[in-house]
Amino acid sequence: MGMLTVVENLTLDGVMQAPGRADEDVRDGFAHGGWAQPYNDRVMAETMGKGMAAADVSLLFGRRTYEDFAGFWPKQRSNPVAAVLNARRKFVASTTLDEPLPWQNSVLLHGDAEKAVAALKEEVGNDLVVLGSGELCRTLVQHDLVDQYTLLIHPLVLGAGRRLFTDGAAFARLRLVECVPTTTGVLIATYRPADR
Repeated sequence: MGMLTVVENLTLDGVMQAPGRADEDVRDGFAHGGWAQPYNDRVMAETMGKGMAAADVSLLFGRRTYEDFAGFWPKQRSNPVAAVLNARRKFVASTTLDEPLPWQNSVLLHGDAEKAVAALKEEVGNDLVVLGSGELCRTLVQHDLVDQYTLLIHPLVLGAGRRLFTDGAAFARLRLVECVPTTTGVLIATYRPADR
């Protein structure tokens, strides 16, 4: 059974909404899109690049993040990250998308996300990494399907926005297994459930 890792950019107050661009996710009138970009540095690129370079990893997306990535990464011909993302097997949890999916190596998961992902963890022999996909992540957290969190914690408080951990999230004790500070004050913290 593979390990499922959630990778999220977070502010100090737990906001994960729209870290990449101003127009990425404006639901609920969110006006702070692109908040993570000023914090990118060489340390972050190298650390996250190591994770992306792992040979036997599949990606898992919710619909919104999948559509956003599928509209961008296949067009980035000279970007080495694009080559990795395009080549990876990608699973998509969605009840509204139809097959065939537009991005190469993409597979649609059918039914309830928690059941489909639990079955996927049993079936695939490799690790799964969830990038972004906030709604899906909250479902996975609620059903105790996350084996590891890699959280890029930014020194920023937004005061509003969608959060990874919300009221009603399943109780969990976590242990820190690695922490890499960047030159811009971001902490790349990796946590695993303490009881596993």
